[in-house]
Amino acid sequence: MKRDKVIGQGYHHRAGLPHAEIEALRATVGSARGATLYVNLEPCSHYGRTPPCVDAIVKAGITRVVCCTPDPNPKVCSRAIKRLRQAGVSVSVGGLVEEAESLNEAFFAFHHQHRPFIAIKFAASLDGKIATSSHDSQWITNEQARNFARNLRRQYQAVLVGINTILRDNPHLGVRAPGKPDPLRIVLDSTLRLPMTSQVLRDKNALIFTTRRGNPTKRQQLIRKGISLVVSPRDFISLRTVMKELARREIISIFVEGGGTVLGSLVDAGLVDKVYAFYAPILIGGKTAVSAVGGEGAPILSRALRLTKVFKKTFGDNILIGGYTANNNKKIRSARHGS
Repeated sequence: MKRDKVIGQGYHHRAGLPHAEIEALRATVGSARGATLYVNLEPCSHYGRTPPCVDAIVKAGITRVVCCTPDPNPKVCSRAIKRLRQAGVSVSVGGLVEEAESLNEAFFAFHHQHRPFIAIKFAASLDGKIATSSHDSQWITNEQARNFARNLRRQYQAVLVGINTILRDNPHLGVRAPGKPDPLRIVLDSTLRLPMTSQVLRDKNALIFTTRRGNPTKRQQLIRKGISLVVSPRDFISLRTVMKELARREIISIFVEGGGTVLGSLVDAGLVDKVYAFYAPILIGGKTAVSAVGGEGAPILSRALRLTKVFKKTFGDNILIGGYTANNNKKIRSARHGS
């Protein structure tokens, strides 16, 4: 902002690319010297995947920075503010804090919880089934709802599914939009039943979690294909270990698309932060039909996972009900995934 006019705007497109401040400076019309920079989050002050934004701000001659909130990353928190002030830049902090934290919900959750922000999604009948007893599931919801759900993948760094979803549906798990990068595809597969012709293996942008029970021949095939593998020395996949490994890889957010066994394991472990539940006006019924959320479940209603900040959206006769859980600051419970 300069002389009450916007002279440049920008946003952070994805991890590894220039931050919003750099994009805004590059888009500036004329000189940024003497301008005010408005950002929702404190600029970075350290070398990570990109150089420090603070250096670029000072070099550009920005005289004032207004940011909603300090960066929750301990490598940055308030250090950039201090450096800017030392360089003679006026810094104002505060205002629209809740909006800024909501805009960066995954980033804040990652640094507060030391694990990825986890959103789960399912498409179900009114009686909570995601497939019939014969595992027929295509399609429960309408095309409009499915397109909306597919576009949600763009908001997350990774998409995660269990092996049963791969075997039954052979999902693509991409955004299917020209020029738009796909999220990392993560599969939980204890014994490596994953077919080499699966769509998730169409390129190297995949990560497979397995165990010592994993088929050794399949393991070598995946390695030769350039697919990343994480092998548990035990007979099951520990969700705690999965989260620790993903945090190590700086995967900030995950969109989990099923199936019911994986969703149940995450709910039981207290690892769900956000829910997208799509419903179609049909009843499937059947004792052996597949439920949206498996696992052990809540023994009593008072321990059931309850959503807050609930939102709704309709797609013709389909409806999305979503919201946040109260698990954000809870300790991860011990849990395993064995499919």
